[in-house]
Amino acid sequence: MSVGTIAPPRSLLDLRVPVPADLPVEQKYEYPGIPTTCDGAEAVVHVEINISQGSGAYPITSSTTMGGGFNAAVTNGRPNLWGEQLVFFEPESEHSAATFCEGFALAGGRVTNFTSGQGLVLMKEVLYTISGKRLPVVMNIGARALTSQALNVHAGHDDLMSVADCGWGMIFGRNAQEAGDLCLIARRAAEASFTPFFNVQDGFLTTHTVETVRLPELEFMREYIGSPAEKLMNLMDPDHPLMSGTVQNQDSYMKGKIAQRWYYDRVEPALADAFAEFRRKTGRSYDFLLPYRCEDAEYILVGIGSYMETAQATIDYLRDKKGIKAGCLTVVCFRPFPARRIVEALKHCRAFSIIERMDDPLSTTGNHLTREIKAAFCDAASGQPGHEKINRIPRIYHGAAGLGSRDVRPGDIIAIFDNMQNDGQEYFCVGIDHALALKMAEDPDLRPHGGFSMRGHSVGGFGSVTTNKVIATIAGGVFGKDVQAYPKYGSEKKGLPTTYYLTIADEHIQMHSELEHVDLAVINDVNAMQSGNPLLGMVPGGSIFMQSTQKDPAEVWKRIPAWHRKTIRDKRLRVYYADMVQIAREVASEADLEMRMQGIVLLGAFLKLTPYSTASGMTDEQVYAGVEKALRKYFGKRGEQVVQDNLTCVKRGYQEMREIPPEVMQASV
Repeated sequence: MSVGTIAPPRSLLDLRVPVPADLPVEQKYEYPGIPTTCDGAEAVVHVEINISQGSGAYPITSSTTMGGGFNAAVTNGRPNLWGEQLVFFEPESEHSAATFCEGFALAGGRVTNFTSGQGLVLMKEVLYTISGKRLPVVMNIGARALTSQALNVHAGHDDLMSVADCGWGMIFGRNAQEAGDLCLIARRAAEASFTPFFNVQDGFLTTHTVETVRLPELEFMREYIGSPAEKLMNLMDPDHPLMSGTVQNQDSYMKGKIAQRWYYDRVEPALADAFAEFRRKTGRSYDFLLPYRCEDAEYILVGIGSYMETAQATIDYLRDKKGIKAGCLTVVCFRPFPARRIVEALKHCRAFSIIERMDDPLSTTGNHLTREIKAAFCDAASGQPGHEKINRIPRIYHGAAGLGSRDVRPGDIIAIFDNMQNDGQEYFCVGIDHALALKMAEDPDLRPHGGFSMRGHSVGGFGSVTTNKVIATIAGGVFGKDVQAYPKYGSEKKGLPTTYYLTIADEHIQMHSELEHVDLAVINDVNAMQSGNPLLGMVPGGSIFMQSTQKDPAEVWKRIPAWHRKTIRDKRLRVYYADMVQIAREVASEADLEMRMQGIVLLGAFLKLTPYSTASGMTDEQVYAGVEKALRKYFGKRGEQVVQDNLTCVKRGYQEMREIPPEVMQASV
C-alpha cells in the first residue's frame, strides 16, 4: 500500500455520504487530508500555527509539547496562513497566560493556549471573564488528573470537569486524528457563536501517542476558518469605544448575565454546522455523540476519550464471538451537553454503564457525566419541554476507569458488560484490586487481524521512546501502514523501568491499552530481564531482540535467567542480540548522545526482523532514504552529523544483529 492510498480511520468515515466505494479517498472528497504520522500534540500544533495569530501559554505536562511546537514556529519566523508573524508569550503562570489570551482576543486577535491539570484550574477565574466578554478563544487541553491524594501527570478528566461551569464549549477527541480535526471544528464554532471552546485530548495517551493521521490541508483551513481580520472584532478600538469589565450592582448584573443566554443558544447550531461542513469537505465524520452498534443494543457503554476506541473493538468481540447485543456511545461534546441526543440513543436498551476518568465520592448520584445523563432522563421521564416523554428509564450503572492513565483493557470492558447483565454493582471501578473493582474473567487479544505488535523494556530511557516514534514514522510514511506507538512514561531519566509499545496494521488501530500480546519483545537493558517479566504475552513463534556484550551465542543464552529460557523454549521464540551499547559508543560524535543512540540500533533490527521492508518491493537505498527522512524529523535540529550518526547506528544494527541458534537453546535443556 502506498502512502497516497492510506484510508482514514474507519470510525471517522462518513458512511452516509453517497460516493462510489471504489474511488480512492482523494477523489471522494475535496480535502481528504495529508497522510503522515504524528501524535495528538503535533496534530493540534499543525492547525494552530496556521490559523491562529498568537498564543499565551505557560505549558504544563502533558500539554508542554503543544506549547513547545507553537513556540518553535515563532522562533523560526513561520507566518500563519495570512502571512502574519506568530506571537508566543510565556508569562509567570497559567493564570497570567489566560489573562494574556483575554487581552489578545479583546484586541481582535485569534489566540490559543495549551494547558492541563492544575494549570487549567489556576486559570478558572479568568475563564469566566473570557466567556463573559464573548471572546472566542480556543484552548487545547491535554486532560490530566488533578493532584489530590498524590501527584500524577497522566490522563484524567477531573481538570476539565472542574471548569465545566465556566461557560465554555467542550469537545473531546479519542485519538491524534480527532485531536487535530476537533481543534479546527472548535475554532469555527467558537467564532460563529462568540463562545470560547476547550479542545480536549487525553494527556500522554493521546498527546504523546504517534498514529497514522491525515492533517488538514492549508487551503482547507483557510477556507473553513477564514481570516481573523475579516471575522474578529477589536473591542479595544479607541475609535469605536466599548465599555467592558465594569462593576455592576444589584440593578444591572443579573440583566447582563441572563441576557447572555442568547449567545449560548447559538452554540449548538454553530457546532452542528461546523461538524456538517467538516464532513462534507473531508469525509471525516464527527457529531455530538458517536454511537457504535447501538441500534439494537441491549447493553451500552457510555464514556469520553481514548478508551472508547478500545470499547469499540470489545463491542465487536462481544457481538461476534459472544452473541451479546452490546454497543458503546462516545460523548464528543460535553458542553453544550447533548441531553436529548443521549436519551434518544440510550432509551431503548435494557441497561447502560457510564465510565469516567475521575472520582467524586461526595456526589452520591455519580460523577459529572453520570449526573448529567441522569438529569437528562429525569427531564425526559417527566415530559419537560424540549424532551420527548419516555415511559421507562434503563437501569443505570456507573464507575471510574483509567484514572491517572491506569490501563483500561478489553477484559475490563467485558467485566462491565457482565456486571450489567447480572444486575451487579451500581457503582464500580476497574483495573485495580479493590472491593469496588469488577473482576476480569477474560482479556482477549483484539489487535487488528494480521497486525504486528512490539513491546520494549528498558531500565532508563536509552533513547528507546524516540526510537519507537521513528519506527512508527517509517512504518507509516515509508511502508504505508497504519501505526500506533506510545510509551508508558515513568521516571525513565532517573533509571527506572520504561516500557514502550508499537502496533502496525493495515487498518485503523482501535486498541488504546498496554500490549500484552506481542510478536516482538525488545530488551534494551539486560536488567529488564531480572526486574520483571518482559516475555509476558509473547505469541508462539515470536521474537526477542536484546542487548548483549557477548559475541558467543552460547554465552548470551547462559546469561538469560532460567525461567525466561523455559518460556523461550516452550513458546518456540527466536532470540536475537547485538551490542547496542558498543555500537552507539563507537558511532556517536557527541558524547551526550551515546546513551540515547543505543535505542536507535533497534531500528536496524526492526527492518531485518519484520517483513515490511521486503514486502514493500523497495530497494535498500529507497528504504534507507525513508529512514533518513524520519531520523531528520526527530534529530535534524542537532545537525547533519547527528542525523548521519543515527543512520549509521541503524545500518550497523541491521548488519550486526545475531541469532541464538535453536540447537544452542535446546542443548542446555
